[in-house]
Amino acid sequence: MTQKHYSQLSEHERCAIALALQQGMSLRAISRALGRSPSTISRECQRNGGPKSYVSGFAQQRCDRRKRFTRPPPKLHRDSPLFASVRTYLLQCWSPQQIAGELRRLHPDNKRLHVSHETIYTCIYAQPRGELKKELLACLRMGRATRRPRSGGQDRRSDASEMLSIHVRPPEIEDRQLPGHWEGDLIKGQANASAVGTLVERTSRLVVLVKLPHPHPATAAHVLQAFSDKLNTIAKPMRGSLTYDRGSEMARHRELSHNTGMKVYFCDPHSPWQRGSNENTNGLLRQYFPKGTDLSGYSQEQLDAVADQLNGRPRMTLGWRKPIEVYAEHLARLAHQPDSLH
Repeated sequence: MTQKHYSQLSEHERCAIALALQQGMSLRAISRALGRSPSTISRECQRNGGPKSYVSGFAQQRCDRRKRFTRPPPKLHRDSPLFASVRTYLLQCWSPQQIAGELRRLHPDNKRLHVSHETIYTCIYAQPRGELKKELLACLRMGRATRRPRSGGQDRRSDASEMLSIHVRPPEIEDRQLPGHWEGDLIKGQANASAVGTLVERTSRLVVLVKLPHPHPATAAHVLQAFSDKLNTIAKPMRGSLTYDRGSEMARHRELSHNTGMKVYFCDPHSPWQRGSNENTNGLLRQYFPKGTDLSGYSQEQLDAVADQLNGRPRMTLGWRKPIEVYAEHLARLAHQPDSLH
């Protein structure tokens, strides 16, 4: 029988050792019977009272205790303060990446309080079945284990005339050098019967949500009125331009430009990446408004509360700063310019 020199003795082998010692077998005979090195059997006996006093149950208890105290616990074990902090952020709908960045920002010199987003994901999925695991999984951005492909749907490109192409948009807008340029879209509710307007400022990633009238929220008239009212609450220097897709709800874009003073640029057909900030934000908003939700019941105050919570979450693209902080800095600079705000 091939001898196993380094693998740990099992509970069954310890019982066999105790029985063999009671029968008066030598250590070498026991090692041959178990296929172990004689030194392994000798060391096991000496650690646990010697051949004459060896008890398998006592030996197993000591082995288990050594394993507990020699192997450090995982960084995010359930009773650690770090796990409590991570759980608190998760319950606020922060993503693991945002949590990891925020902990590094709050504790730059204490690596014991740093944790990677991969460690957070591992901790969540390694939890045993129970309420805690369900709670943590529900906090993640994706509600399902696998992604479902987007359904095709009908072509929603607008036939509106005199559309400004995104390709004539000035370079300073494309490079995000100047604040006050926005991307817009709609997120749809159950059976496309309800919708909420989404606006994202390109430099700060600040989110503004717009309540649309019910029923038929995505008509051009309803979108024109709701977007005009909401955009006019923003300081005038922060109303530079709006980039939108070719949805038919923007058919009255010339009136929107007249109402708000903002130029409206249109993306190429089927090119959502040209409004990348808005598309990413719509994904984040699905944590608050899962697909299939009836959006007509949300008031503007409730939508503003969701936007405030999202704007208070750190963003990797901003160096783990918060959109509201970056936007406030832009407004502060404008405040020092005469006649800049109204």
